[in-house]
Amino acid sequence: MKNFVLIGAAGYIAPRHMRAIKDTGNNLVAALDKNDSIGVIDSFFPEAAFFTEFERFDRHVSRLKREGTPVDYVSICSPNYLHDAHIRFGLRLGADVICEKPLVLNPWNLDALRDIEQESGKRINNILQLRLHPALLELKDEVDNSPAGKVYDVDLTYITSRGNWYYTSWKGDSEKSGGIATNIGIHFFDMLGWIFGDLQENEVHLHTHDRAAGYMRFARARVRWFLSINYDTIPEQVKLTGARTYRSITVDGHEIEFSGGFTDLHTLSYQGVLEGNGFGIEAAEQAIQTAFDMRKAEPTGLQDNSHPLAALPLSPHPFNREALLGSVIHL
Repeated sequence: MKNFVLIGAAGYIAPRHMRAIKDTGNNLVAALDKNDSIGVIDSFFPEAAFFTEFERFDRHVSRLKREGTPVDYVSICSPNYLHDAHIRFGLRLGADVICEKPLVLNPWNLDALRDIEQESGKRINNILQLRLHPALLELKDEVDNSPAGKVYDVDLTYITSRGNWYYTSWKGDSEKSGGIATNIGIHFFDMLGWIFGDLQENEVHLHTHDRAAGYMRFARARVRWFLSINYDTIPEQVKLTGARTYRSITVDGHEIEFSGGFTDLHTLSYQGVLEGNGFGIEAAEQAIQTAFDMRKAEPTGLQDNSHPLAALPLSPHPFNREALLGSVIHL
């Protein structure tokens, strides 16, 4: 049985990590989050110590180590901009690390992490669960076994509706989340590179507070992509089903169905890590560079190769400076 600690225990994705720790037969000894609404932990590890202050958490895990209860793994579900610091903490603690996407926001931070990884003798593992999805494994096998030189035409669409809370959270701050392309897109950009090879061209046509779109050319694919957190961008036929999320990948006009099958992917990820088969820095590198380049690019506007949904009317930011100022004056 391995001992885990969890940083970012109150977030949306943290329960999947708790379940993965439990389902792989291991133990969560401590958790950290500045927010204390983590009653979900009682379903998995009610005996785990919990802290809202990093300093007390740090002292606790250091004491565990001194008293003969080493921390084997640090699992990180904190906001994107804190991943780098929390990974460093885990390695310096003498633990292996399992981190949610993205490992870092800036690609140059990876070099420093490589150095600390080498110095510590411990390993950084990134959660790249789409690489474990059965439908996408089938697609990769198909591409790998297709005739040499074949290039696929791909449309990627991912819309996950978010309410106004999003813009007042860290996720709505591009300096902390990396913006739409990084926060909700990086798993898909990783998946595309994993299946279709090296990225050769990267155009950004649209990048606003609630959506992003562009065109990418990989060694084996031409990809039109569209990402959004705005419910209004969901196709009408999908809205009629009551769904607030829409994901679709079409390859040469054929839709790859992968809306389900996500329940156990974190557990599979943990099993791979525990067996020494996790996804390390080298696996995450291309997607991190891709998302960084998108964040820094000047959008070109609509092009002939734009995703069809990129032409939808744009929406104003619900919490722009003028709206906030007006609210203050009104109060």
